[in-house]
Amino acid sequence: MFKDVSFGQYYPTNSLVHRLDARVKLFLTLLFIVVIFFVKSYFGFMLTAFVLLVVVLTARLPMASVLKSVRGILFIIVFTSLLNLFFIKQGDVLVSWNIGRTMFAITKTGVHTTIKMVLRLVLLIIGASILSLTTTPVQLADGVESLMSPLKLIKIPVRDIAMIMSIALRFIPTLFEETNKIIAAQKARGASFDTGNLFARAKAMMPVLIPLFVNSFRRADELAFAMDARCYNATDKRTKMKKAKFGFGDAIALLFILSFATVIMLDRYYFGTIGIDIDYMIFGGLL
Repeated sequence: MFKDVSFGQYYPTNSLVHRLDARVKLFLTLLFIVVIFFVKSYFGFMLTAFVLLVVVLTARLPMASVLKSVRGILFIIVFTSLLNLFFIKQGDVLVSWNIGRTMFAITKTGVHTTIKMVLRLVLLIIGASILSLTTTPVQLADGVESLMSPLKLIKIPVRDIAMIMSIALRFIPTLFEETNKIIAAQKARGASFDTGNLFARAKAMMPVLIPLFVNSFRRADELAFAMDARCYNATDKRTKMKKAKFGFGDAIALLFILSFATVIMLDRYYFGTIGIDIDYMIFGGLL
């Protein structure tokens, strides 16, 4: 059931993207998430997909692993698509029909809004998954701790927050794997998770959730004992085996994403004011 979930999993290769500073990758991922909400045209979505493709090829990630991250939000994509498709009434009506006294209509504006919403969600998830596929949990924790280091001045436990994040990311694949084992064991005892209505399926998940929670608490207890036995947090002046350094590759990556963000902002706020419609130039009257 959860065997195709790739979020939180690290794919080890010796690529340029893997060697980037974790702080730079965190900043660029956050910038990408912000910028993608400013994309308004099909040209912008095409450019975003091209940027992600370049990053995936540079990182030498298998496309199947990248696309697996989208499977977890398929229900959200389908549900929100239907809402946008049938409840947006602006624009020319393409198809309409009556069911009893209720009329349903699909408009041109609704179709374009739905397509752009799906593209935005898919590209957003793919962009975020690239971070976890190319960065280890330890590197992410160190990057978060470094970026949040100014908060130490107001007595915020930055190192503890980074460690909590690292542990959470590390155990996401472990929990999914353990869930699959419990489900397989329950199926061997005759349990069924794919039949019946929604309430019956939810009830069938109870024999899975209870042992999963028990094992999670047991694992957390064992981890706490192990960290305590190794005197974790015994000193405030902890050292790192590998110190992150801003290099030439980080500068190139930063320039690449900043250039992408600049084009997106120009497309949204400037091109239209001077009469440039890139979508019309690419697609003509098809839209």
